[in-house]
Amino acid sequence: MKRLSVLFLVAVMSVMVGCTNGDSSVEVSSDTADKAEVKMAPKSDVYCVALGWQENESGQRQTVGYEDAFADFGIPADKVMWSNANYDAKLQSEQIDAFIKMNPKALFVTPSDPAGITQAVKRATDAGIPVFVADAIIAGVPAVTSICSNDFGMGTWSMKWIIDQIGGKGKVAVIDLPSNEAWDLRGQGARYILSQYPDIEVVANWSWDSTGAVTPRQAVENMLTANPNAGDLDAIWCAWDGAAMEGALAIQDAGRADEIITTGIDGGEYAFEIMKDDGVFALTMAQSIYYMSYNSVRYAKDYLDGKQVPRFIIAPVYAATQSVLKAAPSDAFNYDIPGKADEYGWTPVL
Repeated sequence: MKRLSVLFLVAVMSVMVGCTNGDSSVEVSSDTADKAEVKMAPKSDVYCVALGWQENESGQRQTVGYEDAFADFGIPADKVMWSNANYDAKLQSEQIDAFIKMNPKALFVTPSDPAGITQAVKRATDAGIPVFVADAIIAGVPAVTSICSNDFGMGTWSMKWIIDQIGGKGKVAVIDLPSNEAWDLRGQGARYILSQYPDIEVVANWSWDSTGAVTPRQAVENMLTANPNAGDLDAIWCAWDGAAMEGALAIQDAGRADEIITTGIDGGEYAFEIMKDDGVFALTMAQSIYYMSYNSVRYAKDYLDGKQVPRFIIAPVYAATQSVLKAAPSDAFNYDIPGKADEYGWTPVL
């Protein structure tokens, strides 16, 4: 209940951005939040977490990593303020400006879009607030520590895996995420590999839009309709697991499970359970999502204690296939807790 109250408070503050409330207001010009002038309170004892999203398993896993780390490193829950931008960079910028006004001890950010929130995060660092970024790098912003996966590498690795599975020739479709600068790197990596294989034909492309009406499942259904025969489509590369899972359902319902595979990126309990029983969703690049947020708090604590901390960390990524998951223990979804993957005998591919 306490956390819900905090979320409500931040939501209210975000709505109030642009209004005047004496000297403690966050003043935003009418045309863009990027020109905001933030007036700060004295340094507080709170920590602020600006989540870019929380609606899917990866966003929820990030949250658990933060919560566990706050508990483990002695930061009381009532000293942590949260916001969720639901993939909206403008909203997240406004939420960050509201947090700047609080003058927190540290600001943690999972970017809805790194490019879209750059100016807001820069305002935080310019104000002297230590910033710790998970799941991306925000170019041009001097964050204390940034922890992320090799997004370009996940795109290259998974597309090369598809090409190997279909024998170096065939027809593929691509579902990407260009609306987020970091996630767009996955699609760029996939296309880089495709450029090296002239016998692979891309028969369909679709880009997810959080404001659009078409779901990944509907996009795949459209692809199946446009490519109705065996051999018309061999694999669908997806930039995230949600699309791979929805695509697999569409493929199964169309009776084409023996023709087409999907691949994704993220990992996690739900994806792993689906993959164990589903030969269509064949590979996920399992990111260390918990690792990112947990270690963001770890290094914030070290930094505030006066210790040297790393500026940039590449989080490990594991290639999870059906055979790997069937051989894994029942708690394999905890692979991204530091030390757990070693217990399972898993080796990162990136």
